[in-house]
Amino acid sequence: MSQGPLMPKATAVWLVENTSLSFDQIADFCKLHPLEVKGIADGEVAAGIKGLDPVTTGQLTREEIEKAQKDPNHHLRLAESRVKLPEQKRVKKGPRYTPVSRRHDRPNAILWLVRNHPELKDAQIMRLVGTTKTTIQQVRERTHWNSASLSPMDPVTLGLCSQIDLDFEVQRAAKDRPHVEAQDHGGTLMPAEVSTAPERVDPFADMSRPKPAQEENIDVNSVFAKLKQLKRDEDEDEE
Repeated sequence: MSQGPLMPKATAVWLVENTSLSFDQIADFCKLHPLEVKGIADGEVAAGIKGLDPVTTGQLTREEIEKAQKDPNHHLRLAESRVKLPEQKRVKKGPRYTPVSRRHDRPNAILWLVRNHPELKDAQIMRLVGTTKTTIQQVRERTHWNSASLSPMDPVTLGLCSQIDLDFEVQRAAKDRPHVEAQDHGGTLMPAEVSTAPERVDPFADMSRPKPAQEENIDVNSVFAKLKQLKRDEDEDEE
């Protein structure tokens, strides 16, 4: 698909008002639908849009318009620009530029990142605050010349990076960090289904320990019946 003119609807308005080109020719040049061009001619589309002369803007020549008006099958061609723009070369993205007024805050921002996000790599910190690996190492090892006066400060608050950039680097570091299985150090939280489950009793535990005798329910009638039976047995023995 070839490139169309700048401000295609405004160009189409001018061509409809100032030329005898067909709707198909204007639609083809402006990359519009023929019905849309017809709507422009009927005043139903692009109401209030001022026409843009493609000749004065260097997008069409008078000769090209006259040629198309004589031949309904002729397709308008966009005029080549006389100004040759240099080809833009991709520049390798370097370290983030830090304003001079903010450079003295970089060690404080590094200290904040090292303490609050130890998972960040040196290269990530360098991208965030525009510092060097040597400075990061000095802040981390407390060998920086101003270590005694450093205080951790959020780099977003200092204006050294955006919150989006910081969140992006933190998420990337979390993905790159290997998964470490939780070890039992006494402070690991147990799952709810384990902590709330009823305690299981081992039937074979403490088998050597005597179990307390279970209390029996005393029936008064059975006690008296037992006494009468004993009395009766004693009388029979005496006879």
